[in-house]
Amino acid sequence: MAEQIPDRPETEPLTRMQVLIAMGVTAVVLLLIAKGWIYFGSVTLIPITFSFQAILLGVALGLAITVASSISYYVWEAYRRSADYYLKLVLKPLLLPDLIWLGLLPGLSEELLFRGVMLPEFGLNLEGILISSLCFGVLHMNGLKQWAYIVWATVIGIVLGYSAVWTGNLLVPIVAHVCTNFIAGCAWKLRD
Repeated sequence: MAEQIPDRPETEPLTRMQVLIAMGVTAVVLLLIAKGWIYFGSVTLIPITFSFQAILLGVALGLAITVASSISYYVWEAYRRSADYYLKLVLKPLLLPDLIWLGLLPGLSEELLFRGVMLPEFGLNLEGILISSLCFGVLHMNGLKQWAYIVWATVIGIVLGYSAVWTGNLLVPIVAHVCTNFIAGCAWKLRD
């Protein structure tokens, strides 16, 4: 009889240092891609305008995304499995203070690339939002079995892209992304 391959093979757990280094390297690579795109292309970056209103709007959007994620987690089994797998891989080895980096590094580098550079390059319209959001979703791919997490990240990319186009301020999706990552990370760590 042929040996069965497990449906969900366990991945080798990462160490805290491996996760932190991976986050840092990924952030630097995404920032370099964004800077190269700006340097060699003709894209005009969506501005980052600091204002209390933009920060407040970003926090509110981040909280709304976190609530929507929590609801999806409890009603959508495929998303729950994907999120648990992904978050266990990334969050389990981290300490609570590390979650600040989990919020900041992806929130800044991913928003600069996907909403700051890619979105204006493809167009500040529905098509541009969809293309940049699909690329954002693919970045979160950790295997095809995690398809629900890719779908979720793509939908969140659409929301963040729309917020950038609607406000004309990259600070709004940056703050929303940082808040979402930080709050979700803390909630998962405390629940775990």
